[in-house]
Amino acid sequence: MSEAARTTILARLAAALGRDPASERRRKEEIAARLAVPTPNLIPARAQVSGEERIELFLRMARAVQTDVERLAHLSDVATATTRFLRFHNLPQRLVAVPDPLLDRAGFDRQPLMRLRRGTANVEDAVGLTIAEAGVAETGTLVLMSSPLRPTLVAFLPETLIVVLPIEDVVGAYEEAWQRIRARGGPSRSVNFITGPSRTGDIGQQITLGAHGPKRLLVLLVERLDRT
Repeated sequence: MSEAARTTILARLAAALGRDPASERRRKEEIAARLAVPTPNLIPARAQVSGEERIELFLRMARAVQTDVERLAHLSDVATATTRFLRFHNLPQRLVAVPDPLLDRAGFDRQPLMRLRRGTANVEDAVGLTIAEAGVAETGTLVLMSSPLRPTLVAFLPETLIVVLPIEDVVGAYEEAWQRIRARGGPSRSVNFITGPSRTGDIGQQITLGAHGPKRLLVLLVERLDRT
């Protein structure tokens, strides 16, 4: 479609809706004001929790949607927990991990049998490892935000996904997750909310796991990041 045709169509739509330049200007100003000072929506009572109660809610809601969750004391325990999970599911000790420097301290240097590749995923990768931006206790949901250090494909292409979630990033409600994202510089190209393994009921009205993404999901809830 040419630019001239596009302009003509949009002008006709604006006229049909009764919009004029002055009203459009006001609408843009209202939108800009709302974006500058976001107003949270209603927050369910269930999500208005803090401390250990918030963590327990996240664990309960995540497990209710078939997410495996393991609580770790240190970031350096991630490699051991990953190895244990892969052995339990009879999966090869091979995975692709996002190139985020945080995972440099995850203990994989002490796992000589683990074949670890850092970068984005391809069709040959069966297991992916990434880091969540936040976890939402309200529904046991993970919040993933794309970046060069956390490529999105790692979270969707492999059949098994392992996600590192710092316990300090578990929030009560979705609104709190968005507040954290804005405080860290705003959303990136894509923000994904993941609640449990991928599933669909479109095939013969039977729930099928892994139809649109990973069919197996492990969250490693890390108490301490061992920052230097």
